[in-house]
Amino acid sequence: MANKLKVGIIGAGVAGMSAAWDLVNAGYDVTVYEAGSEVGGLASGFRDENWDWSLEKFYHHWFETDEDIKKILTEMGQWGQVIFPRPKTSYWIDGDVVRSEISPSAIFLPISLPATARMGFAGIYLKMLSNGIQLEKHTAHDWLTRYMGTEAYDKFFRPLLIGKFGEQYQDVNMAWMWARVKARSLHLGIYQGGFQAFLDALGEAITQKKASINLDSPVDRLHIADDKPVLTVKGEETVFDRVISTTSPQRLLKMADGLSETPYGEKVDNLNSIGAVCVIYAMKQSVLTDGTYWLNLPADSPDKTKSQFPFLALVEHTNWLPKEHYGGDHIIYAGDYVPVDHEYFQMSDDELAERFLQVMPTFNPDFKPEWVRKSWVFRAPYAQPVPKVNHSQNIPALQTPLSGVYWASMSQVYPWDRGTNFAVEIGRQVAELAMS
Repeated sequence: MANKLKVGIIGAGVAGMSAAWDLVNAGYDVTVYEAGSEVGGLASGFRDENWDWSLEKFYHHWFETDEDIKKILTEMGQWGQVIFPRPKTSYWIDGDVVRSEISPSAIFLPISLPATARMGFAGIYLKMLSNGIQLEKHTAHDWLTRYMGTEAYDKFFRPLLIGKFGEQYQDVNMAWMWARVKARSLHLGIYQGGFQAFLDALGEAITQKKASINLDSPVDRLHIADDKPVLTVKGEETVFDRVISTTSPQRLLKMADGLSETPYGEKVDNLNSIGAVCVIYAMKQSVLTDGTYWLNLPADSPDKTKSQFPFLALVEHTNWLPKEHYGGDHIIYAGDYVPVDHEYFQMSDDELAERFLQVMPTFNPDFKPEWVRKSWVFRAPYAQPVPKVNHSQNIPALQTPLSGVYWASMSQVYPWDRGTNFAVEIGRQVAELAMS
């Protein structure tokens, strides 16, 4: 009888579908509601008419250390669809492209040899540290300055922290930085056909086991009646035995009756995050002609207008994957993280695409606007949690005080960063909790 319990899941992103996968395999009656027109959430993609592969709206890849992705794909019989090419990643420093991953050129970094050695030893320590959660009592700014030294910090890490977190760059804790170093691998993985192909395969695997995924179906209200959670979708109420929400913090508080008045709701409301914007260009020519896939760009100031570059990273996707998958287009991402009240969320798509396009001649003097065949703009107001000192004390539990209601989000995968691997992990954790 327990296995016939009805479970409603809000959100068909990776966390929601991973929870659904475990629940349907355990025999539960599962219904998933997704506000968008496709499964996938922030990991979803799109495909232009002349492309064979889909492309992610927000650039994405897997690391070789991503065990949770490997496990669920293996259970689906799909792990053989994943490939791990090795791309070239670099920093833009003093007008030059400097390769960032381990290579013979690492000893010629634009800092002194003692500073290079000091940075290298500190990096090795972080990579070998099995659990870096104790580092959360330090800010990344303080720890990196102390152990990597001012020279390396000012040249490499400070500009990146400013670019990503803006005015909050000195507040982010070191456990978050440790997790970024720990998870990283030289080879980067992707599902053949693009991540949307993986998401569609996961959705199909769930529905084949009799779960229901309802697209274009935003949940308007979550309330408790007779000690059971009730979801209102398109004016119709459905009673469940369990409900799992995978929404943003603010969306959870808006739709869940009474939650904001609880201590749990106060914790949710106090979570800090920033948004993301991505401009994607399909070009006729390559911009990063040295073969760099990912180019980290420095920021001198939290004010984007005072920095050399108006965005954080330039990613030439087709320097990692063959352009033939995309009809011969050279795919360029210009991505940034900004607060939701930033002008990037107010500008039109054309204005933002033009703003970012203006710096392309810096990377390639031959660049001409005529190279751009087409562009797309994507924005997400909830894209990057901002974990401050001792952040583990601020994370809400997966089980809410509302009867039968659970919440699993990227804000709770800490110290790991947002990404599909950790979305799988937390989705399966919350499913196990709901079943218990």
